[in-house]
Amino acid sequence: MKKLLKKMDIPLLIIMIVYSLFGLIMIFSASSVSTVLRYNVEQYHFFIRQAIFVLASFIIGFLIIIRFPTKKYKYFSYLGIIGIIVALLGLFIYGKITNNVRSWYDLGLFALQPSEFAKSIIIIFLAVIYNELHKQKNLKILAYFIPILICLIPIGLIVLQPDLGTALILLGIIFFMFLSLPYIKKHYKDLFKIGGIILLILGLVLLIGKNKFLNSYQLERFKFKNPCSRYMEDTGYQVCNGFIAIHNGGVFGVGLGNSSQKYLYLPESHTDFIFPIIVEELGLIVGILVIIGYIIMLYRILKIAKEGENIRLSLLAYGVFLYLLFHILVNLLGILALIPLTGVPLPLLSYGGSFTVNVIIMLFVVERVNIENKTLKNKRELANITK
Repeated sequence: MKKLLKKMDIPLLIIMIVYSLFGLIMIFSASSVSTVLRYNVEQYHFFIRQAIFVLASFIIGFLIIIRFPTKKYKYFSYLGIIGIIVALLGLFIYGKITNNVRSWYDLGLFALQPSEFAKSIIIIFLAVIYNELHKQKNLKILAYFIPILICLIPIGLIVLQPDLGTALILLGIIFFMFLSLPYIKKHYKDLFKIGGIILLILGLVLLIGKNKFLNSYQLERFKFKNPCSRYMEDTGYQVCNGFIAIHNGGVFGVGLGNSSQKYLYLPESHTDFIFPIIVEELGLIVGILVIIGYIIMLYRILKIAKEGENIRLSLLAYGVFLYLLFHILVNLLGILALIPLTGVPLPLLSYGGSFTVNVIIMLFVVERVNIENKTLKNKRELANITK
């Protein structure tokens, strides 16, 4: 274990631990009122559940993930894709509807959201497949599109839930992982021409027939500008109250536990809108520090991806980088009314069992990538010396 710890990215591990603990504190603070007034449970309810998810994730990470070689991922990557497709199909029969979306299985003690695990499974699947294609020196560009077509099946099922936010994040992850491939980089010019035409056609189709593809609830999401002018409408109420929370906080905040907006003004104060509560209670300075911490985290992951000793290792880390980046951007830009609000949680800070477990485990996958990078680099350097 000590040998593995020495090869882990310690700054990344520290950020993981600090953000997880800070997230627990803020989840308790943000939910302590709504648990009693809205959910009629004790004030520690969400805090205890989140603590269990975090602890279980770290135990799995330290005992299994950092010890498990990534080359063995190929043995279950196909099963993972099949399993997630079956799980997503099952939602249409057994799924629980929450906030107009059928995305969860109600398992009694907790709810399971398959679409969250679809992100990690797709990242692992693409990393394994593209690594094999690279080793085979496959020069048929069609072979590189087939894995994407397979991944579009679970994405299509997620769209039908309907959960466009998650579907768009998955499309973004796939798109940029695809563009990062060495073989694809040689064909950028042709691919951008084809991609540009496809995007133009899709844009026109959505623009002309948006009423056929999107329901009324989804169309309302596009009313995101000037939310306080629509305070009494669903499209403005939450975001405007988020603005009020940020304004209340000022530079130094009103004090931990002293938020006024968590008194049922922000229905999702412990999930999607945790950041406004952080700023309200601890101030703009802490809010900026949170963003800086995320930047450092993303930098460490991207650095590990660039140091990848093979395509599989590089894509695993890069996929996690994209996963976290899109979640952070979509959450923060949504609560600031710069893009439509999509209900995307903030990594390590927002409450959410499936999301928290998935994020922490994928961060441990990045740590495993770093361990293998260092091991392979040492072997390569030793081989060069002995030549």
